Amino acid sequence: MPTLNWIGKDAVINHHKEVPFRLLKCRADLSVGNPDSGNLLVQGDNLEALKALLPYYAEQVKCIYIDPPYNTGNEGWVYNDNVNSPEMREWLGNVVGTKSEDLSRHDKWLCMMYPRLVLLHEMLLDSGAIFISIDDNEVQSLRYVMDEIFGAQNFVATVIWQKMDSPKNTAIHLSEDHDYIVIYAKNASVWRPNKLPRSEAMVARYKNPDNDSRGPWLLSDLAARNFYSQGRYSITTPSGRVIDGPPAGSYWRVSKDKFAELEQDNRIWWGKSGSNRPGIKRFLSEVQEGVVPQTLWFWKDVGSTRHSKQELSQIMAMGASQDLFITPKPISLIERILQIATSPGDYVLDSFAGSGTTGNAVLRMNNGNKGNRHFILVEIDEKIAQPVTAERLRRVAQGYDWKDQKGNEIHEEGLGGGFRFCELGTTLFDPNRQIREEVKYNDLAQHVYFVETGQPLPQNAKKHFPLLGVSNETAIYLLYNGILKDKSVNGGNVLTYDVLEGLPPPSVPPKDGGMKGGLKVIYGNGCRISKARLNDLGIVFKQIPYEIREM
Repeated sequence: MPTLNWIGKDAVINHHKEVPFRLLKCRADLSVGNPDSGNLLVQGDNLEALKALLPYYAEQVKCIYIDPPYNTGNEGWVYNDNVNSPEMREWLGNVVGTKSEDLSRHDKWLCMMYPRLVLLHEMLLDSGAIFISIDDNEVQSLRYVMDEIFGAQNFVATVIWQKMDSPKNTAIHLSEDHDYIVIYAKNASVWRPNKLPRSEAMVARYKNPDNDSRGPWLLSDLAARNFYSQGRYSITTPSGRVIDGPPAGSYWRVSKDKFAELEQDNRIWWGKSGSNRPGIKRFLSEVQEGVVPQTLWFWKDVGSTRHSKQELSQIMAMGASQDLFITPKPISLIERILQIATSPGDYVLDSFAGSGTTGNAVLRMNNGNKGNRHFILVEIDEKIAQPVTAERLRRVAQGYDWKDQKGNEIHEEGLGGGFRFCELGTTLFDPNRQIREEVKYNDLAQHVYFVETGQPLPQNAKKHFPLLGVSNETAIYLLYNGILKDKSVNGGNVLTYDVLEGLPPPSVPPKDGGMKGGLKVIYGNGCRISKARLNDLGIVFKQIPYEIREM
């Protein structure tokens, strides 16, 4: 398979492993509604944020939508479209080294995207998919990188979104009226899109001119181009006109015998005169529910960039002279993606959150059908994350007022829901690789369980501490921070025979259920049991902090 090389690739291809795990520091003053609703907004660099979220959401996300910089060179935000912000230059210098000064804007874009895409891949369920908005500047590079990370066999489709509802008369060459949405599945053999609901216009196409008792129907052509050995025969219409066969280069879809059955069942339509070329009646009552998603998305169905700016302006109560400074996507566009790729209860991740359209779409869908989907958003710029992203989500959740063009004040009812606002905190380890004092038991438990199993800590794990969980018939324990309530020096943090005797058995583990015996991995500050005896007991002891991996 062809691969793409660029300056700096060697430095970033495994860089996701070098990104330190950081704690999430939640801000109650910026959170909205029920903080345990399952919705999350994180302010911080999305590379570090994704690494921080990995112990919580690895292989848990059903749908990822991202709108990364298009790399046009025209925009000036933090992930600016020239990928040339001070933050990005500093990051490239640290990761790529002296070569970073020689990078083209395409090299920089690829260096920025690669480690983030790797972490996003780790977030997806096996039945999940990622949708990426992009334009002609980097769509080719994106396809090559996605083939390398996700596998070419997991490419699903490239959607054409008609983003403009009128031509650009200022265009030098052609009016660029579309963007792409590139879709990859985590496992294309498993992922299947949901059917889209039929629109009123689609349903209106079904008529019932002959008052058939089975209801309205849509006429389907009897002829097709695909070869069919029994698909050429003459047909006599009710009016007596003889049709020698199907049109040149085509075949009847059904055999002569099957055609007779359809006619007997009043499923053939000859036109009101009874002499037209026949067609097959497809009844609305018999067609499958929903419509197979297509790859052409028109602005009339999913909105345009003009609509998205109007939506944001209305929600944020911006005046006519205020600059939106970002180009959000229409809510309907993201809803289309959620309709295709999610079900109630699923997690949706957007690590280039911008104005928060993805969160808005999730809340709107939940309000419409009480689906209880959950969003995870990441936005790097505090000048956007707090006053725009968080504020927009607060308004749509709790309700807001806006004025129409005539100056009339209108109140929009809230959609309900809430979210927890978090910032990136300190790293787990200090420069001497000691666990920082502010690290709580649950923080370290999330990390330890993830590096041991590649899975998030089970939701009910707290009931069984210091047993974190059981995976692949291995029980994971963490003796840390006085979890056993022993206040003496090193009390409960050192594995002794008494401590071992008091550990909760894995016979009713938090996750996998029904295991007795098996291997035990126990983390602690020290161990007073000999290695030989540990081997006899099927125990692997790992000393804190030296044997805690960072991945």
